[in-house]
Amino acid sequence: MRALILLIALSILSAMPAFAADVLIVQSGRGVAYTEALRGFSEVYQGSTQTIVLADYAEVDVVRLVKEEQPRLVLAVGDKALEASRKVRAVPVVSLLALSYNLAKEPTGPVSGVGMLPAPERYLEVCKGMGTKRVGVIYDPTRTGYYLKRARLAAQQAGIELVARDVRTPREALVKLEQLKGAVDAIWLLPDTTAVATEIVEAYFLFSMQHKVPIIAFSEQYLAKGAVVALEVDRSELGRQAAELANARLKGGAKQVVDARKAPLRTNNSVVQKLGIPLKASPN
Repeated sequence: MRALILLIALSILSAMPAFAADVLIVQSGRGVAYTEALRGFSEVYQGSTQTIVLADYAEVDVVRLVKEEQPRLVLAVGDKALEASRKVRAVPVVSLLALSYNLAKEPTGPVSGVGMLPAPERYLEVCKGMGTKRVGVIYDPTRTGYYLKRARLAAQQAGIELVARDVRTPREALVKLEQLKGAVDAIWLLPDTTAVATEIVEAYFLFSMQHKVPIIAFSEQYLAKGAVVALEVDRSELGRQAAELANARLKGGAKQVVDARKAPLRTNNSVVQKLGIPLKASPN
């Protein structure tokens, strides 16, 4: 009899789902950027988490994993993680550190997330502080088309002419760059892997030196190359924002799409002085 009772108890326990963390973190790979962003996430989100790194496996079925582990929310960290998590419908998904989230297309579907750039208005504020009226930007619509659409509207409201040139290849970007000669007062670089491909980056700074056109960048790594200013996104702060979105979704809140809210202004003072730029943009 006792053996029968024990067997029934074991059967009941085996039928129960294993303990699952509230948040399943699906991480594209490993590196400093992931570490910084997740550190910020953990500062704000205090619940239980479980992490899987896609780079450690040949293939991961996130939909099946969610079904098995039964988390309450998925945090997709990086572009590959976001792509692998898009079909999840059982629980909310929050995107972090994914360039594809709100740059190429307007985010559709149920995925909440924080973008990798501050709002276009922030860059245009810098442009106004520099006294620029015509700002050139080269972009690939499949990479940053939606962000450019937002930028055009913001530029109109700010009284700035956005001289935008769309391209499909890095070679085409070089051609369009030369066409900006005499047509712009500054160039705005976006994290667009076509328009600002590694093999053509130097061409932008050569253009800047030859024509005395300042460059506004999205990362401070370009300051050493000759950019005048850069808005460097704080990855830890991105993580904190993602945690706030996660907390809201776990409480039943609706989908939210937000821009990076903290991007301190970094300057290359030698170039600022050389070009005589009246930089008046706010630091945050």
